[in-house]
Amino acid sequence: MLPSFRKLEKKVLSWCAYDVGNSAFATTIMAAIYPVYFREVASQGLAPNLSTAYWAYTASAALFLSAFLSPLLGALADVQGSKKRLLALFTGLGIFSTGSMALIGPGDWLLALLLMAGGTVGFTISIIFYDALLPSLVPPERVDMVSSQGYALGYLGGGVLLAINFVFIALLPGTLGARLSFLSVAFWWAGFTVPVLLNVAEPPVEYKRKYTAEALRGGAARLRSTFRDIRSFRNLFLFLVAFWFYNDGIGTIIRMAAIYGSQLGISMNHLVGALLLTQFVGIPFSLAFGTLASRIGSKKTILTGLYFYLCLIIAGIFISKPWHFWGLAIAVGMVQGGTQAISRSFFASMIPPGRTAEFFGFYDISSKFSGILGPAIFGIVTQVTGSSSLAIAILSYTFILGILILRKVQG
Repeated sequence: MLPSFRKLEKKVLSWCAYDVGNSAFATTIMAAIYPVYFREVASQGLAPNLSTAYWAYTASAALFLSAFLSPLLGALADVQGSKKRLLALFTGLGIFSTGSMALIGPGDWLLALLLMAGGTVGFTISIIFYDALLPSLVPPERVDMVSSQGYALGYLGGGVLLAINFVFIALLPGTLGARLSFLSVAFWWAGFTVPVLLNVAEPPVEYKRKYTAEALRGGAARLRSTFRDIRSFRNLFLFLVAFWFYNDGIGTIIRMAAIYGSQLGISMNHLVGALLLTQFVGIPFSLAFGTLASRIGSKKTILTGLYFYLCLIIAGIFISKPWHFWGLAIAVGMVQGGTQAISRSFFASMIPPGRTAEFFGFYDISSKFSGILGPAIFGIVTQVTGSSSLAIAILSYTFILGILILRKVQG
């Protein structure tokens, strides 16, 4: 039986609320409307293959910058006790970039890419500090379920706003609906960030360094220590390597699905509608993954999702009609949120006490470096061969290697 949200305490609901807010960026900006708007409006004057390739390259570059900053910022947050402050800072960057997208018009492809990069950096780095609040929020035996509940509410929030934005696009003339949708994401994200900042306590630190320079030195020293010690955490290290591969595939699917469908000639209404359905399918299945993990274990639950993903990659090669895209969107919704939620909580269960932000920095740097390679390969293959289907086929390696390595993790 799926858990009830009515019994969740205020601090847990406040933590989950941030997932509701930032998921609007993931759905409207990263996955559904903005990629199509970029290809059909902002990239006017560019060849179709180039617009897809430039989008992929920018996604890779933004994730590379995020990956470079993540571990140092994570260590800094641990020694300075500044997880919530840094969460607010990078959320602000994401909100500003997203709201500014409303200014983009025909042919403004360079501005569109720069704002996409800024929003991506804000979104991805803010998640480090959001994730780092989880282990101190609830007892270890509740982490799997709370992580799943956060993803489920995120799907609900992202889906509700995407539905509203779909109405904007359908009813308003020209590009007005799309531009209003970008503004709506900025306001939505800001509003749902307030509860976590007000109601979730900053996790305690053993020794808080007051000055930034001292904190940076302490963070760098701790980071070096983690690099030196990480080999002793065999399960954690193996999991990070597995996660590096399979999350590459998941992230590339999220970032490239809409622009891939648009290149195949599928209309915005079908693309946005199908991806909207993905959000609502993801709500019960994210919760179901939490229940499944409590019964068969986190590792087996993640592997179940990855085997399913591998089948979806093969099916994606043969997409040619709108109903194909709808079917694939439903199938992705069945595993996307649950696989990511249980990955987060499985990793949290292996973190040494008192080093949550630092180790989640490694978790997120693994996520971001993995996200660099997939879109880059997608862009190169598409630009060189002119075939996005071939790029989809090549992505299968991410799930195959992820499965093989994860099977070696004990748990």
